[in-house]
Amino acid sequence: MKNKLYLFAAVMLLPMFSSGQEKNEQPAYGISFSGFVKNDFFLDTRESYTIREGHFLLYPKEVSKDADGNDINDKSSFNFLSIQSRITGKITAPDAFGAKTSAVLEADFFGNENAAFVDANGFRLRHAFVKLNWAKTELLTGQYWHPFFIPGCFSGVISFNTGAPMQPFSRNPQIRLTHKLGKISLAAAVSAQRDFTSPQGSSSLRYSSLPDLSAVVSYESNNAQTKSGLLAGVAVDYKTLQPLLTTTKGIQTYQTNEKIGGFSATGFIRYKNPAFTLKLQGIYGQNLFDLTMLGGYAVHSVTDTTRNTVDYTALKNLTGWAEFNTNGEKFQFGLWAGYTQNLGAGESVLVYSNKAGGTDATVRGANVKSIFRVSPRVIFISGKFNFATELEYTNAAYATRDANGLLNRDDKGVITETEGVSNIRILLSVIYNF
Repeated sequence: MKNKLYLFAAVMLLPMFSSGQEKNEQPAYGISFSGFVKNDFFLDTRESYTIREGHFLLYPKEVSKDADGNDINDKSSFNFLSIQSRITGKITAPDAFGAKTSAVLEADFFGNENAAFVDANGFRLRHAFVKLNWAKTELLTGQYWHPFFIPGCFSGVISFNTGAPMQPFSRNPQIRLTHKLGKISLAAAVSAQRDFTSPQGSSSLRYSSLPDLSAVVSYESNNAQTKSGLLAGVAVDYKTLQPLLTTTKGIQTYQTNEKIGGFSATGFIRYKNPAFTLKLQGIYGQNLFDLTMLGGYAVHSVTDTTRNTVDYTALKNLTGWAEFNTNGEKFQFGLWAGYTQNLGAGESVLVYSNKAGGTDATVRGANVKSIFRVSPRVIFISGKFNFATELEYTNAAYATRDANGLLNRDDKGVITETEGVSNIRILLSVIYNF
């Protein structure tokens, strides 16, 4: 904790050491601060899968009956939190290698652990990257949004979940190179994992010896006279995981090198004019667990019973979301809707684990067929001060069980019979931007 406080103090004091320049000139060294203080007050009608004291809501929990037949998860709750409050430092420095240089250091108080007593109000790193900008080319290194999270086209909901698990949500240490050809931008990135990881941590990506590989092609056109603009593009991603280094059989241990790959693609579009903004994104992907979405991987078969070695299959998902919001200076209205569906695996599933036996540890939502969400919002604006309220309705379709107690799904994990459960979150936020 002391180290985090030292980091915070260093960031706050850095402007004192910046070089002075003539008025209206860009400082050679300097940092400017921005961010917000955000207070969230929310009520949920049902127990849900969440992160950090219920703040980051994913989807409602399945029906779980006690000895009297009562649904344990049919329980409302509330919470008041300010841990999303954020500070961003934008750093300037002299040119280097013939390029303009800049950096961003951003943190909040959301912590890195889900257990409140472990990291309550923990000061954590969000973004930390540097840029070199030439006339048409940009090199970014550091922790930044995953290439499937499009900064110019992401969900503008009030909820901290930003539309997850329909909206890809992940920040990754990476190297990203972007080149502009007029209105077209071409980007390529190699990424690691840190706070947002594949099942059981970042080690499975590191042991694969291959970083997450991404490419983005986008088109952007803006009209200054009509104050309108269009952004559209596509992106692809491929990652390889090695879940295990060893297997065991009895008291014997054996080396294993079995890997699992996953290919994903997305398309996005944003249209903006003075009156309103419209955004859409669609994603088809394999093994999307690390993007805070449904999916992951499972064991396909035991390839060697004498060593308990296995091979894997990736679960597939289809996801889409759309958003409309007005652009008023004093009042804004928004409507967001999203849907995601579990398409099952490419091959038959033996178990939803990274070993020959276990639980659903390597899959998020293995018993969920689909999730639907709709969330209208209104925002009242006065200068830097915002009052916002949002109603978030989320319905999850869970697999039912047959007479033998087994989930109704086929051998590839495609769910055949479902029952829906829903949660309504009423959210009030007070936001002061600076």
